[in-house]
Formats: sequence, C-alpha cells, structure tokens
Amino acid sequence: MLRALPILISTALPTSAHAEGVSLRYYEDIVGRYHGRPASRQEVLAAQAGYPSDDLVAPTGLLLLARQGHTVLGCAGMRVRPGAIGEVTRVFVEPTARGNGVGRLLMETLEHEARALELIALRLDTRTDLVEARMLYASLGFIEGEAHNEDPYANHWFRKELR
Repeated sequence: MLRALPILISTALPTSAHAEGVSLRYYEDIVGRYHGRPASRQEVLAAQAGYPSDDLVAPTGLLLLARQGHTVLGCAGMRVRPGAIGEVTRVFVEPTARGNGVGRLLMETLEHEARALELIALRLDTRTDLVEARMLYASLGFIEGEAHNEDPYANHWFRKELR
C-alpha cells in the first residue's frame, strides 16, 4: 500500500511559475462562479489585472502555496495593512483537493504567520456564492461584520482578533 505524500505549506513569490499557475486557476474559478459559466481568457486576465499580487511579498505581505509532491493544491495570501492588520486574500483550493482540509491548513498557517508578525487581527472579504469559504472562515473564528473596503464584488466582511 502506497502512502499519500504530506501536504506542505510554504511561501512563494507571486511571480514564480507555481504561483502564477495557481493564480490563473483561482481567477478562472471565481470569475466563472460569478458569471455562472466558464470564464473566458479575457475575463480572467481582466480580473487578474484589477487585483495585482506584487505586494504579497515581505515586508508588505506573503503568499502561501499548499503542495503535495510537485502538485500545487492551493494558495492563500496576506497583505500587511496599517494598524497591524493582516488582510487575507487569494484563498483558493483546487477543486480536486477540496474537502481534504487544505483550505483550513492554509488559513491556520496564515494565522501563524500573522501572529509571528505581531499583527493584532486578520480581516477578509468574500462573496455570497462562495458558501464553503464563508463556512471555513466562521469555523476558524472569523466574525462577520461591517464592510472594511469598497470592493464591488464583496458581499461579506470578516475579522478575527489575534490578541
């Protein structure tokens, strides 16, 4: 009987081939879900251009990738905002890896990194149609509250105090 390889979480540069690949699949997924149909290449590229990720590097942020062997299973990013706030972004798990705790592992690692940076809270926004994401955030202790940005695609805003 073969043993499954462990899932490893590590930081990555947003410009790395693995990060760019999972970012493309993230946008294909969220743009397609928004429209209720497969997203066109033009729609995906427009969404990517509207939400740059070049600041997901130290000291302004970080990008985590979940890997199993050579396969990237997902990603999660965080921007360091004024007031020692971590803004969570780009949380994504490949459809074939969903339901296996990958999103939880990414979010727990992100929280660990935020605590190491002495941040006082994490916040994020999401959409109504991303039901499983909202359930994950609530299960991790995030509380839904008032809007903290004016993102036209956000319907729900969450925050988790770290102190």
